[in-house]
Amino acid sequence: MPSTERNHSPKMTAPLTPAAPQDQRFLVLFDFDETIICESSDDALVRTLPDKELPAWLKNSYREGQYNENTQKILAYMAEQGVSKDSIHSAVEKIPPNQGLMNLFQYLQSHQQDFELVVVSDANMYFIETWLRHAGVRDLFRKIFTNPSSFNAAGQLVLLSFHSHSCPRCPDNMCKQVILREYLTERQKERGGVPFQRVFYIGDGANDTCPCLALGPRDTAFPRKDFPMHRLLKEFQQSAKFKTNIEPWVSGEDIVDCLKKIVEEK
Repeated sequence: MPSTERNHSPKMTAPLTPAAPQDQRFLVLFDFDETIICESSDDALVRTLPDKELPAWLKNSYREGQYNENTQKILAYMAEQGVSKDSIHSAVEKIPPNQGLMNLFQYLQSHQQDFELVVVSDANMYFIETWLRHAGVRDLFRKIFTNPSSFNAAGQLVLLSFHSHSCPRCPDNMCKQVILREYLTERQKERGGVPFQRVFYIGDGANDTCPCLALGPRDTAFPRKDFPMHRLLKEFQQSAKFKTNIEPWVSGEDIVDCLKKIVEEK
Protein backbone atom coordinates (compact mmCIF):
# COMPACT_ATOMS: atom_id res chain seq x y z
CA MET A 1 0.00 0.00 0.00
CA PRO A 2 1.46 3.42 -0.88
CA SER A 3 2.75 5.46 2.05
CA THR A 4 0.21 8.20 1.38
CA GLU A 5 -2.60 5.73 2.10
CA ARG A 6 -1.09 4.90 5.47
CA ASN A 7 -1.05 8.54 6.51
CA HIS A 8 -4.55 9.51 5.52
CA SER A 9 -7.57 8.13 3.74
CA PRO A 10 -7.79 9.10 0.06
CA LYS A 11 -10.84 11.20 -0.69
CA MET A 12 -13.27 11.25 -3.56
CA THR A 13 -14.01 14.83 -4.43
CA ALA A 14 -16.22 14.54 -7.51
CA PRO A 15 -19.80 15.70 -6.93
CA LEU A 16 -22.24 12.90 -6.21
CA THR A 17 -25.56 12.80 -8.02
CA PRO A 18 -27.62 9.91 -6.64
CA ALA A 19 -29.73 8.09 -9.20
CA ALA A 20 -33.45 7.63 -8.81
CA PRO A 21 -33.88 4.62 -6.45
CA GLN A 22 -36.26 2.77 -8.76
CA ASP A 23 -33.64 2.80 -11.54
CA GLN A 24 -31.00 0.84 -9.64
CA ARG A 25 -30.90 -2.82 -10.63
CA PHE A 26 -28.43 -4.14 -8.09
CA LEU A 27 -28.03 -3.93 -4.30
CA VAL A 28 -24.51 -3.97 -2.79
CA LEU A 29 -24.06 -4.49 0.94
CA PHE A 30 -20.74 -3.69 2.63
CA ASP A 31 -19.34 -4.68 5.99
CA PHE A 32 -17.08 -1.97 7.52
CA ASP A 33 -14.26 -3.25 9.75
CA GLU A 34 -11.59 -5.09 7.73
CA THR A 35 -13.74 -4.75 4.61
CA ILE A 36 -14.11 -1.04 3.76
CA ILE A 37 -11.27 -0.17 6.14
CA CYS A 38 -8.08 -2.22 6.39
CA GLU A 39 -8.32 -3.09 10.09
CA SER A 40 -10.72 -3.25 13.01
CA SER A 41 -11.70 0.27 14.08
CA ASP A 42 -11.13 -0.84 17.70
CA ASP A 43 -7.44 -1.37 16.93
CA ALA A 44 -7.14 2.21 15.68
CA LEU A 45 -8.74 3.43 18.91
CA VAL A 46 -6.29 1.53 21.07
CA ARG A 47 -3.44 3.50 19.51
CA THR A 48 -4.89 6.70 21.05
CA LEU A 49 -4.27 5.35 24.57
CA PRO A 50 -1.24 6.66 26.49
CA ASP A 51 0.38 3.17 26.44
CA LYS A 52 -0.84 2.39 22.87
CA GLU A 53 -2.28 -0.91 24.10
CA LEU A 54 -4.99 -2.36 26.31
CA PRO A 55 -4.20 -3.79 29.74
CA ALA A 56 -4.08 -7.59 29.90
CA TRP A 57 -7.27 -7.85 31.99
CA LEU A 58 -9.24 -6.02 29.28
CA LYS A 59 -7.71 -8.00 26.42
CA ASN A 60 -8.51 -11.25 28.20
CA SER A 61 -12.12 -10.28 28.90
CA TYR A 62 -13.17 -10.66 25.25
CA ARG A 63 -15.60 -13.48 24.52
CA GLU A 64 -16.52 -14.84 21.08
CA GLY A 65 -19.67 -13.20 19.72
CA GLN A 66 -19.44 -10.25 22.15
CA TYR A 67 -17.79 -7.66 19.92
CA ASN A 68 -20.26 -4.92 20.87
CA GLU A 69 -19.89 -5.54 24.61
CA ASN A 70 -16.11 -5.65 24.24
CA THR A 71 -16.05 -2.33 22.40
CA GLN A 72 -18.18 -0.77 25.13
CA LYS A 73 -15.59 -1.86 27.71
CA ILE A 74 -12.74 -0.43 25.61
CA LEU A 75 -14.52 2.91 25.19
CA ALA A 76 -15.21 3.14 28.94
CA TYR A 77 -11.54 2.43 29.67
CA MET A 78 -10.45 5.06 27.12
CA ALA A 79 -12.66 7.66 28.80
CA GLU A 80 -11.07 6.78 32.16
CA GLN A 81 -7.64 7.30 30.57
CA GLY A 82 -8.65 10.76 29.35
CA VAL A 83 -8.81 10.02 25.61
CA SER A 84 -10.80 12.90 24.07
CA LYS A 85 -13.54 12.95 21.47
CA ASP A 86 -11.16 14.78 19.12
CA SER A 87 -8.55 12.03 19.50
CA ILE A 88 -11.13 9.36 18.68
CA HIS A 89 -12.40 11.36 15.70
CA SER A 90 -8.88 11.84 14.35
CA ALA A 91 -7.97 8.17 14.87
CA VAL A 92 -11.02 7.00 12.91
CA GLU A 93 -10.35 9.41 10.05
CA LYS A 94 -6.77 8.15 9.73
CA ILE A 95 -7.69 4.48 9.24
CA PRO A 96 -6.61 3.53 5.69
CA PRO A 97 -9.14 2.00 3.32
CA ASN A 98 -8.65 -1.60 2.32
CA GLN A 99 -6.56 -2.18 -0.79
CA GLY A 100 -8.43 -1.05 -3.91
CA LEU A 101 -11.60 -0.03 -2.05
CA MET A 102 -11.42 3.59 -3.20
CA ASN A 103 -11.19 2.30 -6.78
CA LEU A 104 -14.29 0.19 -6.12
CA PHE A 105 -16.13 3.26 -4.80
CA GLN A 106 -15.00 5.22 -7.84
CA TYR A 107 -16.46 2.53 -10.10
CA LEU A 108 -19.73 2.37 -8.15
CA GLN A 109 -20.00 6.17 -8.21
CA SER A 110 -19.66 6.13 -12.00
CA HIS A 111 -22.45 3.52 -12.19
CA GLN A 112 -24.86 4.95 -9.62
CA GLN A 113 -27.70 4.30 -12.06
CA ASP A 114 -27.10 0.56 -11.51
CA PHE A 115 -26.07 0.14 -7.87
CA GLU A 116 -27.73 0.92 -4.54
CA LEU A 117 -25.24 0.75 -1.65
CA VAL A 118 -25.80 -0.09 2.01
CA VAL A 119 -23.48 -0.63 5.00
CA VAL A 120 -24.28 -3.49 7.41
CA SER A 121 -21.76 -3.47 10.24
CA ASP A 122 -21.35 -4.49 13.87
CA ALA A 123 -19.15 -1.42 14.42
CA ASN A 124 -21.06 1.77 15.30
CA MET A 125 -22.63 4.80 13.67
CA TYR A 126 -20.09 7.37 14.90
CA PHE A 127 -17.09 5.47 13.48
CA ILE A 128 -18.74 4.68 10.16
CA GLU A 129 -20.22 8.14 9.54
CA THR A 130 -16.93 9.80 10.51
CA TRP A 131 -14.84 7.62 8.19
CA LEU A 132 -17.18 7.72 5.18
CA ARG A 133 -17.57 11.52 5.37
CA HIS A 134 -13.81 12.04 5.67
CA ALA A 135 -13.23 9.76 2.66
CA GLY A 136 -15.85 11.65 0.65
CA VAL A 137 -18.06 8.62 0.03
CA ARG A 138 -20.91 8.99 2.54
CA ASP A 139 -23.39 10.07 -0.12
CA LEU A 140 -22.84 6.86 -2.06
CA PHE A 141 -24.72 4.94 0.64
CA ARG A 142 -28.50 4.97 0.93
CA LYS A 143 -28.52 3.42 4.40
CA ILE A 144 -26.21 2.42 7.27
CA PHE A 145 -27.26 -0.43 9.55
CA THR A 146 -25.06 -0.49 12.64
CA ASN A 147 -25.06 -0.06 16.42
CA PRO A 148 -26.21 3.38 17.62
CA SER A 149 -23.52 5.46 19.35
CA SER A 150 -23.20 8.91 20.90
CA PHE A 151 -20.99 10.82 23.31
CA ASN A 152 -22.39 11.31 26.81
CA ALA A 153 -21.89 14.34 29.06
CA ALA A 154 -18.66 12.85 30.41
CA GLY A 155 -17.18 12.62 26.91
CA GLN A 156 -17.45 8.83 26.63
CA LEU A 157 -18.66 7.28 23.40
CA VAL A 158 -21.53 4.99 24.42
CA LEU A 159 -22.74 2.12 22.23
CA LEU A 160 -26.16 0.48 22.15
CA SER A 161 -27.26 -2.77 20.53
CA PHE A 162 -28.73 -2.53 17.04
CA HIS A 163 -31.63 -4.93 17.65
CA SER A 164 -32.63 -8.22 19.27
CA HIS A 165 -33.23 -11.38 17.26
CA SER A 166 -33.54 -15.15 17.59
CA CYS A 167 -30.81 -16.31 15.19
CA PRO A 168 -28.55 -18.86 16.95
CA ARG A 169 -25.61 -18.16 14.60
CA CYS A 170 -25.18 -14.45 15.36
CA PRO A 171 -24.16 -12.15 18.23
CA ASP A 172 -27.08 -11.07 20.44
CA ASN A 173 -26.99 -7.47 19.19
CA MET A 174 -27.06 -8.10 15.42
CA CYS A 175 -28.12 -10.66 12.82
CA LYS A 176 -27.18 -9.37 9.38
CA GLN A 177 -29.48 -11.85 7.65
CA VAL A 178 -32.50 -10.40 9.50
CA ILE A 179 -31.39 -6.91 8.39
CA LEU A 180 -30.95 -8.02 4.78
CA ARG A 181 -34.30 -9.81 4.54
CA GLU A 182 -36.22 -6.90 6.09
CA TYR A 183 -34.47 -4.39 3.85
CA LEU A 184 -35.19 -6.37 0.67
CA THR A 185 -38.89 -6.61 1.62
CA GLU A 186 -39.08 -2.89 2.41
CA ARG A 187 -37.29 -1.81 -0.76
CA GLN A 188 -39.37 -4.06 -3.01
CA LYS A 189 -42.52 -2.36 -1.69
CA GLU A 190 -40.97 1.09 -2.19
CA ARG A 191 -39.93 0.13 -5.73
CA GLY A 192 -43.50 -0.71 -6.70
CA GLY A 193 -43.06 -4.44 -6.24
CA VAL A 194 -39.89 -4.63 -8.35
CA PRO A 195 -37.10 -6.62 -6.64
CA PHE A 196 -33.38 -6.05 -7.22
CA GLN A 197 -32.08 -8.15 -10.09
CA ARG A 198 -29.06 -9.20 -8.06
CA VAL A 199 -27.69 -8.73 -4.54
CA PHE A 200 -23.98 -8.55 -3.72
CA TYR A 201 -22.56 -8.91 -0.19
CA ILE A 202 -18.97 -7.81 0.56
CA GLY A 203 -17.43 -8.79 3.89
CA ASP A 204 -14.73 -10.62 5.81
CA GLY A 205 -15.93 -11.87 9.19
CA ALA A 206 -17.84 -14.84 10.57
CA ASN A 207 -20.93 -12.66 11.10
CA ASP A 208 -20.94 -11.90 7.35
CA THR A 209 -21.78 -15.51 6.52
CA CYS A 210 -25.32 -15.48 7.90
CA PRO A 211 -26.72 -12.92 5.41
CA CYS A 212 -25.20 -14.92 2.55
CA LEU A 213 -27.53 -17.79 3.45
CA ALA A 214 -30.38 -15.55 2.26
CA LEU A 215 -28.83 -14.98 -1.18
CA GLY A 216 -30.00 -16.74 -4.32
CA PRO A 217 -28.34 -18.29 -7.39
CA ARG A 218 -28.06 -14.95 -9.25
CA ASP A 219 -26.51 -13.22 -6.24
CA THR A 220 -22.83 -13.10 -5.24
CA ALA A 221 -21.01 -13.23 -1.91
CA PHE A 222 -17.62 -11.49 -1.93
CA PRO A 223 -15.61 -12.82 1.05
CA ARG A 224 -12.19 -11.36 1.77
CA LYS A 225 -9.81 -14.14 0.78
CA ASP A 226 -8.65 -16.42 3.63
CA PHE A 227 -10.62 -14.48 6.26
CA PRO A 228 -13.30 -16.21 8.42
CA MET A 229 -16.17 -15.44 6.02
CA HIS A 230 -14.28 -17.11 3.17
CA ARG A 231 -13.42 -20.23 5.18
CA LEU A 232 -17.00 -20.64 6.43
CA LEU A 233 -18.58 -20.09 3.01
CA LYS A 234 -16.35 -22.80 1.54
CA GLU A 235 -17.87 -25.15 4.12
CA PHE A 236 -21.40 -23.99 3.26
CA GLN A 237 -20.72 -24.71 -0.41
CA GLN A 238 -20.85 -28.40 0.42
CA SER A 239 -24.56 -28.04 1.16
CA ALA A 240 -27.13 -28.25 -1.65
CA LYS A 241 -29.14 -25.56 0.15
CA PHE A 242 -26.39 -22.96 -0.42
CA LYS A 243 -27.03 -21.54 -3.89
CA THR A 244 -25.18 -18.24 -4.19
CA ASN A 245 -21.95 -17.53 -6.09
CA ILE A 246 -18.72 -16.97 -4.14
CA GLU A 247 -16.01 -14.63 -5.42
CA PRO A 248 -13.09 -14.21 -2.97
CA TRP A 249 -11.27 -10.86 -3.10
CA VAL A 250 -7.90 -9.50 -2.05
CA SER A 251 -8.35 -6.01 -3.51
CA GLY A 252 -11.36 -3.89 -4.37
CA GLU A 253 -10.15 -4.24 -7.96
CA ASP A 254 -11.13 -7.92 -7.85
CA ILE A 255 -14.72 -6.89 -7.04
CA VAL A 256 -14.71 -4.23 -9.78
CA ASP A 257 -13.70 -6.88 -12.34
CA CYS A 258 -16.65 -9.10 -11.36
CA LEU A 259 -19.17 -6.25 -11.29
CA LYS A 260 -18.05 -4.98 -14.71
CA LYS A 261 -18.86 -8.34 -16.27
CA ILE A 262 -22.33 -8.38 -14.70
CA VAL A 263 -23.14 -4.80 -15.74
CA GLU A 264 -22.05 -5.53 -19.29
CA GLU A 265 -24.43 -8.50 -19.45
CA LYS A 266 -27.41 -6.14 -19.38
